[in-house]
Amino acid sequence: MFKKQCIAMVLGFIGISSAWAEQGQTLRIGIEGEYPPFSAVNEQGELYGFDVEIAKALCVQMQKDCTLVQISWDAMIPSLKTNKIDAIVASMSATDERRQSVDFTDKYYSSYGKLVLKDSLAGQINSDNWQEKLQSITLGVQRATIHDRFASEKLKNIVGEIRQYNTQDEVNLDLISGRIDATLADTIALITGFLETDMGKGYAFAEPVFDDPAYYGEGVSIVIRKNEEALKQAFNQAIQEIRANGVYQTINDKYFNVDIY
Repeated sequence: MFKKQCIAMVLGFIGISSAWAEQGQTLRIGIEGEYPPFSAVNEQGELYGFDVEIAKALCVQMQKDCTLVQISWDAMIPSLKTNKIDAIVASMSATDERRQSVDFTDKYYSSYGKLVLKDSLAGQINSDNWQEKLQSITLGVQRATIHDRFASEKLKNIVGEIRQYNTQDEVNLDLISGRIDATLADTIALITGFLETDMGKGYAFAEPVFDDPAYYGEGVSIVIRKNEEALKQAFNQAIQEIRANGVYQTINDKYFNVDIY
């Protein structure tokens, strides 16, 4: 488990000429820090991961002073809405439910959910029989995520029990200890944060893919407050520019074997 602590990392870059930058304030970006390989905290108390490097790269591209602030997942949107931070770069999917209270930029990567179980069980579950096979299992999900909402609304009458956890690391630990039978989470995070680690040996994906747009949205995006169009467009432009200039691909290839955009 990574050390849990709040830290701030300041990136020093000059400001750009837009309404939101001319105010002279540092852009405060919320990062979870408990969702490897997207964000985690090392033994030195430093944030690292795909989300962290993307946030830094976007700040460089926008030539904007930025501070990365570690915040727990369920406090992300409340912190944004109460002006404690100005944006969220934390693998958050742009869903219709969330759009009711916050706004989203264009996506910076794609996401969908899958189930992980012991490999002997995973191999028995396919797209035709999954509802029958899941009837007696205990499923673990990270609280307040799209996977939690999907499971709570679509799987509650199918699985035996749903247990909610504060972090995906906690879910994974209970999975290998036998306290739960399966987890539903982001496919990329499960590959790199669990299945490709020593902890994940003997576990595998079941076949079904969960990507209902009503729950999984239109991709993973940066979250901002409503009515901040200048900031939104600045982020959108920066996302496209780091895609075009190779910076995005360099970061992508450091963590993943495929382009996750």
